[in-house]
Amino acid sequence: METISHLFSEMYQMLSEQFSALVQTPFDPAARLFWLYLCTAVLFAYWVYHRYSKTDAGAEPRTLGSFLRFLVPKSVWGHPSAWLDLRFFLVNQFTGKLLYVSLTGATTAFVFYWVTGGISFVDVIKASEMPGFSDVVISLIYMFVVIAITDFAAFYIHYLQHKIPILWEFHKVHHSPEVMHPISNFREHPFDNVAYALGIGSVYGIVLGSVMVFLGYLPNMPTVLGVPILLFLFNAGGYHLRHSHIWLRWPGRWSMVFPSPAHHHVHHSCHPDHLDKNFAFLFPLWDVLFRTYEMPKDNKDVKFGIYGVEESEYTSVWKLYSIPFRNIFNKIKTGKSLTVNEEPRQNKAPAQVDP
Repeated sequence: METISHLFSEMYQMLSEQFSALVQTPFDPAARLFWLYLCTAVLFAYWVYHRYSKTDAGAEPRTLGSFLRFLVPKSVWGHPSAWLDLRFFLVNQFTGKLLYVSLTGATTAFVFYWVTGGISFVDVIKASEMPGFSDVVISLIYMFVVIAITDFAAFYIHYLQHKIPILWEFHKVHHSPEVMHPISNFREHPFDNVAYALGIGSVYGIVLGSVMVFLGYLPNMPTVLGVPILLFLFNAGGYHLRHSHIWLRWPGRWSMVFPSPAHHHVHHSCHPDHLDKNFAFLFPLWDVLFRTYEMPKDNKDVKFGIYGVEESEYTSVWKLYSIPFRNIFNKIKTGKSLTVNEEPRQNKAPAQVDP
C-alpha cells in the first residue's frame, strides 16, 4: 500500500512540474513559445503584410484591424484542424514532450559516459565555467561544430522518417494539419519524438564525449538569454512563421544559408513537386548538398496536408495517437514492406538523388 501511495505521489509531482513548466513556457528563452520569438514572428508577418498587401482602389486599407485579420485569418482559425492542434498540444505536453526530454537527456548522458570512459555528463555540466576572452574563439568553433553535427543528424533522421514506412506512419501525424499556425509545430506523435531523442541524443553524446576526451573539458557556447547564439537567431528569425499561412522567403540565395519560413512550407506541401524536399532544420545547406532543396518563387502551389489524401482522417486527439499503430498493423497483416517505402515518393538516399 505504501509503494502504491509513493508511486501516485511521484506521478503527481511529475505532472505538477510539467504543468508549471507549461505555464512558464512564454517566459522561458529555451522554449519555442518564448514571448520574444512570438513577437519577432509578428514583426516579420507585419513586414510581409506591409510589403505585399494590396493597396489598389477598392482594397481594404492598411489598418490594425486588417493586419490582425491577415495575421489570424478565419480560413485558418475557423478550421477544425487548427483547434485540434491546440487540444493535442495540451495533451501531448504531458506525454510526448515528457518522453522526449527525459529520453534525450538519458541517451546523451549514457553515450557521453561510454565515450569518455566513465565521466558523468551531469558533473561536467555543473563544473563548466563561462569562457574568458581568450576562449571565445574556441567557444564559437565549438558551438558551430556541435550544432552543425547534431543538425545534420536531425536532417537525416527526418529524411528516414519520410522513407521508412514504419517511421512515416508516425511522422505522418506532423504532416496531417490542413492549415498551419505556430501550435501546429507541436503536432508530433510521441514515437516520432523517440526517433529524434535516440538519434540526436546519441550523436550529441558522441560529439560532447569526443570533445571532452580531446580538450579535457567542455567549452561553454556563447549565448543570448542563456540560449546558444545560433539557436537564438534561428528562433528569433521568424521561426513561428514556419508553421503558418504567411509565406516569407529570404531573397536570392539567402534561403540556402539560413532557413526561411518558406523553406519549411515547401516541406509541408503535398504538391508532387514538393514531396520529400527541404528536410533541414537549421542549415538548409544539407538540402543543397544532398539535392533535396526546393524553393519556388511563390506559394501558389503550396498546399498543406498529406499527399493523395482528399479528406484527413486525423480528426481527434485519440486518432492522432492511434492511427499510426492501426496502419502499421494493417501493413503487417497484409504483408507490406516496412523497410522500403511503397508510396509514390523518391526511394533513393539523399546523396543518390538525380539532379
